[in-house]
Amino acid sequence: MTSLDLPTPNTDFDPLDFAIVQHKTFEDLVVGDTFRAPSRTLTDAHSSAFQTVSADNHPVHYDAVWAKAHGHSAPVVHGLQVLAFTAPGATLFPHIIGEVFIAFTGLSVEFTGEVHSGDTLYSQLVIVELESKDGKGIVTTSVTVHNQRGEVVLRGEHQYTLKLTA
Repeated sequence: MTSLDLPTPNTDFDPLDFAIVQHKTFEDLVVGDTFRAPSRTLTDAHSSAFQTVSADNHPVHYDAVWAKAHGHSAPVVHGLQVLAFTAPGATLFPHIIGEVFIAFTGLSVEFTGEVHSGDTLYSQLVIVELESKDGKGIVTTSVTVHNQRGEVVLRGEHQYTLKLTA
């Protein structure tokens, strides 16, 4: 096929028609909306990759002898790596609010349990507050990460700013 044989572009084509889910506006969201991430089982490879990216070389994260000598059953997965499992993009949330998203503006977190290689993590965001402020929509979500034993290993909050449409 030569450039002369290229099909004529379809002017009716709109990439936004290929959204993964139906978009919502700030006004469509309700307190209690829940967005879960698929479960993920952490491996030593994940921890090594995160250690490389973060440059966190504390032996608690990779030295089993050091970790056990300091009261841990095994090397501990980086807390920031566990926090990354709460990224809104790990759920459908940013796809749902894609057209009105402005910014991820804040977070707070508490690490409540150790995570080790082999643990499977289950993350979710739940809308706990919706506020219109200064012409923008502020969304606050609670975030939790459970392990395969049902233990909460992380809890906290995220805050996002969205465009108002009304």
